Amino acid sequence: MTKDEKNKMPTCPVEITLGLIGNKWRILIIRDLLTGTKRFGELQKSLAGVSQKVLTQQLRAMEKSGLISREVFAQVPPKVEYSLTELGRSLKPILDAMCLWAEAYSDT
Repeated sequence: MTKDEKNKMPTCPVEITLGLIGNKWRILIIRDLLTGTKRFGELQKSLAGVSQKVLTQQLRAMEKSGLISREVFAQVPPKVEYSLTELGRSLKPILDAMCLWAEAYSDT
């Protein structure tokens, strides 16, 4: 992230977090990558309803923000793998808390 991008970030921590992970696909991508490295096709299959274009856009944005890493293997056909960075893995407690909240909500 550039200095200009950091200066344009909101001052509210919740708003920063929502900006990074605050859409349906990003949360689900993180959920899937918490179990390990995945290829594009594996992610697309797991995320029912996501288009190739949207998944590509979300992965690029998450890579740019430092949440995931993308590794390209020089072979034919091309092989690309995605995994969470240390920063991305640090979101696990947030997803765990969301799961606990949803379970409690479901029980009401």
